Amino acid sequence: MNHIDIPDIMAGVILTGHGGLNKLEFRDNLEVPKPGAGEVLIQVGASAINNTDINTRTGWYSKGVTTGTDQGAAGGFATANEQDATWSGKPLSFPRIQGADVCGIIVAVGEGVNPGRIGERVLVRPIQQAPDNPSSYNLITFGSECNGGYAEYAVARSSEVFAVNSTLSDVELASFPCAYSTAEGMLDRAGLKAGERILITGASGGVGSAAVQLAKRRGATVIAVCGESKFDEVRQLGADQLIPRGQSLLEVLDKDSVQVVADLVAGPQWPELLEVLSRGGRYVVSGAIAGPIVELDVRTLYLKDLSFFGSTWQPKQVFENLIGYIERNEIRPVVAKTYALRYVVQAQEDFMAKRFPGKLAIEIRTPTS
Repeated sequence: MNHIDIPDIMAGVILTGHGGLNKLEFRDNLEVPKPGAGEVLIQVGASAINNTDINTRTGWYSKGVTTGTDQGAAGGFATANEQDATWSGKPLSFPRIQGADVCGIIVAVGEGVNPGRIGERVLVRPIQQAPDNPSSYNLITFGSECNGGYAEYAVARSSEVFAVNSTLSDVELASFPCAYSTAEGMLDRAGLKAGERILITGASGGVGSAAVQLAKRRGATVIAVCGESKFDEVRQLGADQLIPRGQSLLEVLDKDSVQVVADLVAGPQWPELLEVLSRGGRYVVSGAIAGPIVELDVRTLYLKDLSFFGSTWQPKQVFENLIGYIERNEIRPVVAKTYALRYVVQAQEDFMAKRFPGKLAIEIRTPTS
């Protein structure tokens, strides 16, 4: 292993189990990980808050939970079963360092990795091929099945770590990986084309605001659903039409008037999404913050020839394309607030309260250090 000036001990935030915010603990005595064969060690500059971190902490992914994410976000869900409380449906081992987003510098490499990678500024792909069974839909999430970015150092497979050439800060770059790859994966899966109309729910959140930008980049007309207090910010990202969260879509939009729905919300209003979809329309989903249980009239599905797409797995080119968009300045970061590593709990509280549009970032290595 080649390395430079790496300490033995680091600070980080560990998740000790499924449950409330008390399951997150800041520690300054964690052992710095060592990269194994095919791995790199990253000095983390910044990370960010994502729904998947909170959903994993609370156990919301368990089939025992049927309500929206906010109802147990602070205290966890009593009905969650630890055996299926992760997005993969498999038990998580604790303690775990969460943090799906990482921007940082490679400071050491394991056996089989080119030492020339040391010094690269990089982003880690959050949705990764499973190392032990790398077929298409077998995957792991960084910060879930392996330790992630809520620490001063993180290990990742070299094949899942991408060099990025940008003048943006670590905090700004760390706002991209999870949210923007999720959004780009959704649009890629639905085959959004220039000239089409797309409805995006939860458009002021991290993934939603990314989807607005990425849909406009593809030349689509964007209809965004979000809280009225965030209209200005979402409009600046490229939304052509804004609908207040909670308003009936059918009061604003005609039936059969949009070609694609990108949904992050689900919940009680879900049937209206299918009503506004045109015949042959495509519905793609990667979240259900308002509740995972919805009512489907199967006649709407087959009589309108709709296509439904779940979107978690992403082909590698989705992240490769995202790196290109960043380097060509085709998308911009939306960072509402930045927190120090020891204040991850406060950041999660603010995230759950939906106080800010865009992303909440965690600055781990200050620019002068």
